[in-house]
Amino acid sequence: MSSTPQHSAASVDLTRTLAVGSLLGLIILGLAWELVLAPLRPGGSWLALKVLPLCLPLAGLLKNRMYTYRWVSLLVWLYFTEGVVRAWSDKAPGNYLGLLETTLCLLLFVACALHVRLRLRAAAAPA
Repeated sequence: MSSTPQHSAASVDLTRTLAVGSLLGLIILGLAWELVLAPLRPGGSWLALKVLPLCLPLAGLLKNRMYTYRWVSLLVWLYFTEGVVRAWSDKAPGNYLGLLETTLCLLLFVACALHVRLRLRAAAAPA
């Protein structure tokens, strides 16, 4: 039974890494998409500012704050919706970038949800 806390700690670390990585991926993708890869206007667009709300939770995720994981799992659905709409309504390469955004959003949501669940389970477990 002593392997359970170690296994739980490793799972929490993995979900934290996945959450931070997918959030950074969304930030980088959003900037690259709107400034270089497929901007709405040549030379980039103001739509690149959409990544600013994603920068806010980065510090909270890095500091392992439970509250941040909870609200990021709600915020990510706005970006998921944008990714789905642009994946089905845009032309290449925008549709492929929308699909990538959708995938990163799903990964971020699952990582945040699992992180919260594992930490709550570890806190409730008897010592």
